[in-house]
Parts: sequence; structure tokens; C-alpha cells
Amino acid sequence: MPAGTPVKPKKKKKSVLKNIRKTARRTRINRANLRRVRTAIKRVRLALAQGNLAQARQLLPAAYSAIDRGIQKGVLHENTANRYKSRLAAAVLSLEKRPAHQPI
Repeated sequence: MPAGTPVKPKKKKKSVLKNIRKTARRTRINRANLRRVRTAIKRVRLALAQGNLAQARQLLPAAYSAIDRGIQKGVLHENTANRYKSRLAAAVLSLEKRPAHQPI
């Protein structure tokens, strides 16, 4: 076909249009679920960065819950989620063991 010739657009079937709608809906749901997980993790990390151990301890169960929910919803792989939980727990533990007079 020579360059510049008009191409007649192919009509999309009903099933294709439905798949497009389903994909868009799933994408919105997955992004919301993943954002919920990342926000929970960021809140714990922010509390740790500020040296607020009490707040970090309070936010940790909520973060674990959000991470586990991410596994159930299929937005996180189980090993990835376990890695996140392990690193958060290690960070909280290291803040607990740090002497009070030592800066962060």
C-alpha cells in the first residue's frame, strides 16, 4: 500500500469493546489497591524517619493489613509483600534498639 493512502478503520466487535471496558475498570481498581498499600508503607516510613517510634508501632498493623489485602487482591506477589513487611519490622526494631540520645 503506498504511503499516504487512507486506511479504512476496522470496526471493533462487541467483545473487543467489552474487553476494553473491563480492562479500564480493572486498571482503576488495581491502581487504587496498590496506592492504598504504598500509602500505608509510606506512613510507617515517615514516622520512622521522624523518629516517632510510638506512631510507627501504631501504624505498623495497619500497614501489614494493607499489604496482606494487596496479596488477596492480586496487586502484590506474596514474596514481595513479605519482603515489605520484613523490612518495615526490621526498621521499627532498629529504631527501638537505638539509644535515645543518638540522632537518626
